[in-house]
Amino acid sequence: MSNPLLLPFNTPFLTAPFSLIKNEHFKPAFIKGIELARQEIDAIANNADDATFKNTIEFLDFSGQILDRISNIFFNLNSAETSDEIQKIAQEVSPMLTEFSNDITLNEHLFKRVKFVYDAKNKLQLSTEQRTLLTKKYKSFVRNGANLNDKDKTELRKIDAELSKLKLKFGENVLAETNAYELHLTHKKDLKGLPESAIEAAEMEAKEKNKKGWIFTLDYPSYIPFVTYADNRELRKTIALAAGAKSFQNNEFDNQQNVLNIVKLRHQRANLLGYKTHAHFVLEERMAEKPETVNAFLEDLLPKAKPAAEKEINQLAALAKKDGIEQLEKWDSAYYSEKLKKQLFDFDEEQLKPYFKLENVIDGVFNISNKLFDLVFKEINTIDKYHQDVRTYEVSDTSGNYIAILYADFFPRKGKRNGAWMTSFKGQWISGSDNSRPHISIVCNFTKPTATKPSLLTFNEVTTLFHEFGHALHGMLANTTYPSLSGTNVFWDFVELPSQLLENWCYEKEALNLFAKHFETNEVIPMGFIEKIKQSSNFLEGMQTLRQLSFGMLDMEWHAKNPSEITNVKAFEYDVFKNTQLFPDVKENCMSTSFSHIFQGGYSSGYYSYKWAEVLDADAFELFLENGIFNKAIATKLKSNILEKGGTEKPMKLYENFRGKKPTNTALLKRAGLVK
Repeated sequence: MSNPLLLPFNTPFLTAPFSLIKNEHFKPAFIKGIELARQEIDAIANNADDATFKNTIEFLDFSGQILDRISNIFFNLNSAETSDEIQKIAQEVSPMLTEFSNDITLNEHLFKRVKFVYDAKNKLQLSTEQRTLLTKKYKSFVRNGANLNDKDKTELRKIDAELSKLKLKFGENVLAETNAYELHLTHKKDLKGLPESAIEAAEMEAKEKNKKGWIFTLDYPSYIPFVTYADNRELRKTIALAAGAKSFQNNEFDNQQNVLNIVKLRHQRANLLGYKTHAHFVLEERMAEKPETVNAFLEDLLPKAKPAAEKEINQLAALAKKDGIEQLEKWDSAYYSEKLKKQLFDFDEEQLKPYFKLENVIDGVFNISNKLFDLVFKEINTIDKYHQDVRTYEVSDTSGNYIAILYADFFPRKGKRNGAWMTSFKGQWISGSDNSRPHISIVCNFTKPTATKPSLLTFNEVTTLFHEFGHALHGMLANTTYPSLSGTNVFWDFVELPSQLLENWCYEKEALNLFAKHFETNEVIPMGFIEKIKQSSNFLEGMQTLRQLSFGMLDMEWHAKNPSEITNVKAFEYDVFKNTQLFPDVKENCMSTSFSHIFQGGYSSGYYSYKWAEVLDADAFELFLENGIFNKAIATKLKSNILEKGGTEKPMKLYENFRGKKPTNTALLKRAGLVK
């Protein structure tokens, strides 16, 4: 049987032939892909010629492309369209990939050649990009154990293999708990307060499961409307407790021990490599550089956010008191926030939804990308998809040059993890005269269309789409020579700049007028609503900021100290949250056990980067506000200095090249209403 993953992709734009790929193809493809990549590595390591930038560093960066292709396809499917079978394969192949990665960085002959070139760097005529690549390659060896003795190298391999399994298991448990829960209602009175769209979606969910009544789940498009609008406080409590208890129920999907094992192994690994903690290890390759900088950054924002948050929670408590509620609880937060918003600004999210039909918002973000960056998006049906819901686009510039392929996957389903993310099936690089273009994917969990209505987005979903599209632009516009420096391969606390920056256009009249049109009448969103969106843009900003800071602090507490004495996840977390807590603690709930960003994704010692990037995005957008949100000259500066450049230079240098100065947090604090 020929394996499509190992054959050339004879497809339009060399896209993945999903219809030909079966689950049984993956493991043999990984085994063969590793074998082929190993041959390439051995050829570089054992080359009889002296090491040069080209025959060592460059060859190394372009090695293993078949394996990368297989990995990209497989692990993207594991996030967006998983199954028990795929998860089982993931558990089998992840340790193999980890072992192979270790085989590269712990290959003494290879490291000798890399070090030889690195030590000679000042004598070589290297471009900025080449110099960055050389430094990155050398550091990746050193930071992954190349200088260790044999005993420590063996220990590192053990740790890495175990970590790869644990992270996968963590994510599988969270997904299983999300999928296992349903709030099944059979009495109409329990639906009081809920918008028609949420009721209709819940009815559709029940029908799909051959049940009568209405089913609400922990998927965000189902969960968020319920806790925001349901008048039945006990039911809000029931579903909120379930959401907060994911993988914290002492059952087969419990993550408490996994959390402890992950943080302890990360700490051991860092120690082995000569670092004080995992955070010290991670942050060495970030803009922040060290834990002290991150902690100072978070602690600097805390006294600015906390008084505002306390004032806001008192407003919510006063509102709840009128309903006879003496103690505001976690499951009251979204409900009374929505009531307060209505009271203060005389509108709610439901009034906005008719103006945010998904198709119109997509057209809007495409139109804005055209105005800023000369991009043209054409929906095509000539390439394979991994699921029928996925939409595919050919992206070109206004001169007709092919730029990228875009996959867009918008709706929740059983095989897809919660949240929203951007990823790629294929990166970008330049080889000779060939500029090989990327295949980018955005994955979301938006409100599904119903029998009577198209997919109508909440304003929060609109900003989520813009956010992920900002990441996609970073990937699509990539224009670098080397794959490992291309697109979103940048320092982690810089990667959120393009995504968070693009969100700003959602609040501007000039941008909203392009796409915010009533799905039935095509009427442009009234000016009054735009004013209210602007006025309410920093609504409960104190609470939101405090929440982000608390997550950043939890992440740092797990990773910037020795965790060996921690035995109780909940007790540890409780202590960390004491200084930022606004609601009474819920003993049945735990954040860490489903905190996928830091325990499964790549945000360990990096959750602060959302706030860090907000400083950058507010500072950057100020330039557009001063000169026009569709100012072509500034957009071109952004494109040529940041979006095209990937990780070819230090992020602060790229930012200064665009902005002409270092960022300050003044624009962020002003935007958030935390300073006058």
